[in-house]
Amino acid sequence: MEVFWEVSLTLGAGFVTSILLFILTLAISLPLGLLMAFCSMSKIKPLRFAMKTIVWILRGTPLMLQIFAIFYLPGLLKLFVWPQMHTGWEWFDSTISTRFIAALVAFGINYAAYFSEIFRSGIENIPKGQAEAGQVLGMTKNQIFSKVIFMQVVKNILGPMSNEIITLIKDTALANTISVYELIFYSKKYMLDGLIWPVFYAGAFYLLFVGGLTLLFGWLEKKLSYYKV
Repeated sequence: MEVFWEVSLTLGAGFVTSILLFILTLAISLPLGLLMAFCSMSKIKPLRFAMKTIVWILRGTPLMLQIFAIFYLPGLLKLFVWPQMHTGWEWFDSTISTRFIAALVAFGINYAAYFSEIFRSGIENIPKGQAEAGQVLGMTKNQIFSKVIFMQVVKNILGPMSNEIITLIKDTALANTISVYELIFYSKKYMLDGLIWPVFYAGAFYLLFVGGLTLLFGWLEKKLSYYKV
């Protein structure tokens, strides 16, 4: 029983890190994804082409590879391109905070790319008559978007967005590849010590959190059900 409580406390501490990574990633990727969506719909062709290329690369390469790139490339550039530099990006200092920041940057830009496509699809699927009706009423473009378009977009994208957000909490396990002290990192340490069950026990943390998210998104869908597009 003592071992069980020790494992529970350790995995709980790791899950706190996972949740922190999850929350901060959403705080970065949601607004960044919306900005990227607007850029990909821009009438400025070079901007639109550049953003679509960035989104294509981020969506077309594995998240784990992007984590490695964010974590290792600055140090490699410093080592081989600017070896005389003694200050700058110190990714190889192996501190917990540095590894966490590298993982957060990778997660933030990766999920922003996925969210941008969801936002873009949701915005483009709103009938043009909605905006035209707002213009007839004398509303500005900002008023039309915030008061007419936005909530309908939220309703349209809630399903695919909830799937991506649920995937995100499970993807935080990839942060252990650069030794971020999250849930899977600690469960793997126990496995190396000969304890297998903590790895499966870690799954219960994800199941409970995903269950809570599922209930939350179900409630939101009901609250937004009066928006008929």
